[in-house]
Amino acid sequence: MKLDEVRKLIRLVEESNIGELEVWKWWGRIRISRNGSSGNGVVVSGHVPHELGRPVMPAPAPSGPAPEPERQVADDTAGLTPIKSPMVGTFYRSPAPDADPYIEPGDRIESGQTLCIIEAMKLMNEIQAEVRGKIVRVSVSNGQPVEFGQTLFLVDEKS
Repeated sequence: MKLDEVRKLIRLVEESNIGELEVWKWWGRIRISRNGSSGNGVVVSGHVPHELGRPVMPAPAPSGPAPEPERQVADDTAGLTPIKSPMVGTFYRSPAPDADPYIEPGDRIESGQTLCIIEAMKLMNEIQAEVRGKIVRVSVSNGQPVEFGQTLFLVDEKS
């Protein structure tokens, strides 16, 4: 990515209400985010393969309090199979606002069964189970935005 393209992206983040912008290309990725809660300035970080040149600019040292260390995942998920989001979008547990959810914790599911809908770009995408077992946890609230690879459900395949 050329330096003038990066500058344009930085300007986009500074002039808009965007909190963070991440661009993935075949060569790597770059993330531009607002610096701190005040929103003054931006932080640019990323990964660019060495053969394409050095990163555009290093991320400055964070000012303010240090971020909390990542918490270890509780062992209550050990042995459970996560069903992850195949796309970015909005998570819906039912086919319509007044309809019952497709599944509830404790329900048994079969491979191919519809579990939820993810709306992406005004398209409703039914997400189907790839495993069979018992739903232990629904990890996302109805109407919540989800990211690619985010865990939606935890399934106990042994039940």
